[in-house]
Amino acid sequence: MRIHPLVVDGLTALVPAAVACLLGLEAGAQKWPPLDAYAWALVALTNLPLALCTRAPVAVLLSVHLWWSLYIALGDWPVVNSPAAMVALYMVASTRPARTTAWCAALMGGVWIYAGVYSRSDMLASVVGQAIGYPLALWWFGHLARRSAELTVRLRAEQAERARREVAEERVRIARELHDVVAHHMAVINVQVGLARFVFDSDAPTARAALTTIGSASGEALTELRRMLGLLRADDPHGPREGAADEPTPGLDRLEEMVERVRSGGVPVELRVRGAPRALPSGMQLCVYRVVQEALTNVLKHAPGSRAAVELAYGAGEIRVSVTDDGSGPGARHGGEQGRGQGRDGGRERGKGVVKGVVKGVDPDRMRRSGGHGLIGMRERAKLYGGTIVVGPRREGGFGVRLTLPTSEQAARRGDAVTE
Repeated sequence: MRIHPLVVDGLTALVPAAVACLLGLEAGAQKWPPLDAYAWALVALTNLPLALCTRAPVAVLLSVHLWWSLYIALGDWPVVNSPAAMVALYMVASTRPARTTAWCAALMGGVWIYAGVYSRSDMLASVVGQAIGYPLALWWFGHLARRSAELTVRLRAEQAERARREVAEERVRIARELHDVVAHHMAVINVQVGLARFVFDSDAPTARAALTTIGSASGEALTELRRMLGLLRADDPHGPREGAADEPTPGLDRLEEMVERVRSGGVPVELRVRGAPRALPSGMQLCVYRVVQEALTNVLKHAPGSRAAVELAYGAGEIRVSVTDDGSGPGARHGGEQGRGQGRDGGRERGKGVVKGVVKGVDPDRMRRSGGHGLIGMRERAKLYGGTIVVGPRREGGFGVRLTLPTSEQAARRGDAVTE
């Protein structure tokens, strides 16, 4: 729970002020003169500056000790304002370097001894011990608090950098695969150009068909190239991947093969296709394939034995893909932080093209695996093609991934430029 800084400052001033009022009321019982109007005014002036202690701790400490010294000069009970002085020193120690804290601690110790001498205390040795011990203790605890705050800031910065690096690595990996798609289109264009040149004079219909194929392939290649350039924000630190041109780019025609592999791993999978199948760009097919692959891999790892279903639905201007499991397998995780039903809420991130990632009660291991970064990879792929993805537990039990990609030219262009 995050508390507003003004509330923190107010409580910082209110607590020692309340303690000072209680001690002031007990002054007569401690054989000290009861506080008069001047003494109460100095109590207020001593404690109220603490409301600014997080903004100007050194100035607040000087103000507190100045008014505390004037209060002591009236001959009233010095202990009344000592909590304010302690809080002021702690705030300096927790926010300022050791050298600044040292002379502030010396100031508090000096005023503490001045109070003992001015009030003619018969336990001056004890007062001196307190004047040394209290500042040292407050200095030490403030140093620990400052060190802890610095480590927290550093940890958050490292976590943000790690998350940024993971997203960048995932984008580079996706861009490599898009590079393979573009390379395939260029190879097709090269072959068709040779064919068109060979039959240009002797077989006009064949040459015309070759030119049509060239136009279609070059259009898809340019689209994928724009996406790849929009995806890459920096140079690939790992360099080019050897042998990438020889690897076939997976598409929708290989979904059945992947489903069979998952079935052989012990997960019954049903593959359904709704609507009239139509040709999709190679990069979009690769996006669907990778999302389905990631979702089924998570079923194998975290819900073995559960029944899964993969559904492709071709709609008007879009393709919808869903991968669900019923969570009934003996190896499925339930409950606690490892459960897939109830637990911590994840975040929702949006990019250009309306990208959603909703995760509730998700086992963190399920969202990550070697070779990719789970939800990050799904989200980046959906963002790339201007689609939406929703990941999370299902009301009827189990887990689900739903991906929707626009197939119309106008909607697909929204994913060309990737923004955070």
